[in-house]
Amino acid sequence: MLPRTFFQRDPITCARELVGCELVWNSCAGLIVETEAYTATGDEASHTFVRPSTRIFVAQHQAGTAYVYFNYGMYWLFNVLVKGGTRDGFVLIRALQPTRGLPAMRRRRFPKPANGARPKPPEALCSGPGKLTIAMGIGGQHHGSDLCLRPSNAFHGPADPAIRRLSDLRIGITKSAHFPWRFLAAENPFVSARPTSHAAVC
Repeated sequence: MLPRTFFQRDPITCARELVGCELVWNSCAGLIVETEAYTATGDEASHTFVRPSTRIFVAQHQAGTAYVYFNYGMYWLFNVLVKGGTRDGFVLIRALQPTRGLPAMRRRRFPKPANGARPKPPEALCSGPGKLTIAMGIGGQHHGSDLCLRPSNAFHGPADPAIRRLSDLRIGITKSAHFPWRFLAAENPFVSARPTSHAAVC
C-alpha cells in the first residue's frame, strides 16, 4: 500500500508516478495507465478555482484522501488529494488496466447484455474516468475516505518498472488546456484516448 508520504508532494509528480501502480478496491483491482494532475492554484480547470467548497476540502483533509464528484450529472470521478509538497492539488485517475475482479466489473458496466452478444473486451471496462468508477464500484459515498488506511481500498506500489510513461495535454477541458499534465502508459490499449502529437516521454 502506498504510504501517505507518497501523496505529500507535488500533484504533477504524483500523477506521473501513479502510472504503473495498482488501484485495489475491495475484490477488484487495476493497473493505473492514465492520470491527470490538477493544482489548487494557477489552474483554471481545477475545482479549487471556482468552488469554495473544494478549497475547504483541501484545507480540512490530509494527503491521500479521496475526492469523488459527480461530473455533468452523469458519472462519478475519482481523485486523490495531494498536499504538503511545493503545491497542493488532485490527481484524477483516468484509466485502469483490470487485473482482478473482471466478472464483477463486467456486471457493473454491462448489467443487461443483449442476448447472444459477445462479452465486452477488458479494454472496454475502465478506459475512462467515468467507466472505471462504475466498474470498480466507486461512488459518492467514498468521497472523503482515507486511501492510506486499508489495503483493500488503496493504491499499491511500486510502479511496474516496465511502464514507459508519456506526458500529454489534458483532455475534456477548455481552460488551462495547455498544461501537459496528463500522464499515460505508452502503447497501452486500456487508456481513454490515444496520445496526441504533443505527447512526450517523461
